[in-house]
Amino acid sequence: MADKLKIKLSIADRVYPLTINPQQEEGLRKAAKKIEAMIKQFEQSYAVRDKQDVLAMCALQFAAQTEQKDIDRSTDTLEAENKLKSLNDLLQKHLVS
Repeated sequence: MADKLKIKLSIADRVYPLTINPQQEEGLRKAAKKIEAMIKQFEQSYAVRDKQDVLAMCALQFAAQTEQKDIDRSTDTLEAENKLKSLNDLLQKHLVS
């Protein structure tokens, strides 16, 4: 465990001690900061007092963003495959002629 790092992250007024690989620290700290900002935004925009409700909304927001990125990526991949197929067909026509 000598290569592990012990950090504490504060989310929704709670401290979470973690033992992580050093290369994970920046990402985890940024994620915690984003969660805190989103919590603040939800609390200011809506009259929500229960932290569990706010955390559930944060989780939904992040999960939706991840899912949308996957959908966009798969659409982009399909479009690229179609373009490559068209190019391949065009090349095949010229090679056969």
